[in-house]
Amino acid sequence: MFRNIIVSVDGSEHSDRALDEAIDIARADQARLTILTAVCQPPVWAASAMAAGACAVSAADLEKEAVDVMRRAVKRVPDDVPVTTIISRKPIRQALMHRLQTGDHDLLVMGSRGRGALSASVLGSVSHYALNHSQIPVLIVHADGANRLAKGKRPSESLDRTSASAESDAPAGSGGAPAAAPA
Repeated sequence: MFRNIIVSVDGSEHSDRALDEAIDIARADQARLTILTAVCQPPVWAASAMAAGACAVSAADLEKEAVDVMRRAVKRVPDDVPVTTIISRKPIRQALMHRLQTGDHDLLVMGSRGRGALSASVLGSVSHYALNHSQIPVLIVHADGANRLAKGKRPSESLDRTSASAESDAPAGSGGAPAAAPA
């Protein structure tokens, strides 16, 4: 039974599905939900382009986008699920690992891909990193809905969980099934 679930959101379809799964698990277990998003920092090459005047994305625009992502996420959470929100200025990978080390979370839920430049990969770089470095179970959710929880079943009854070690280079949970890595 989970007590405090953390879910990473970025406004992508994958993170929306991850949020839905996290909500379902939180409701089933009467757990607290922590929603984490990060102010997206442009890559180094984009910052150079901005300095040259080729791109006009300000820090205020990036913060506004993060706040909008969080507002949309919170609207999806039913009133009976206690929720905490965190908007980090750290890159999402660092923000996640920091929260996992300092928070009292017992499950990380995240989409298999996000909105990053590498989002076309089978398992996004942040989810792959979290799966291999988290000290708590990680549930990776795919956007296609193939892994929706069966209604009325506990997560352990309806999710195909596989494990990955920190030494593994191969993404876990291929074939549309979610993956959880035990600590």
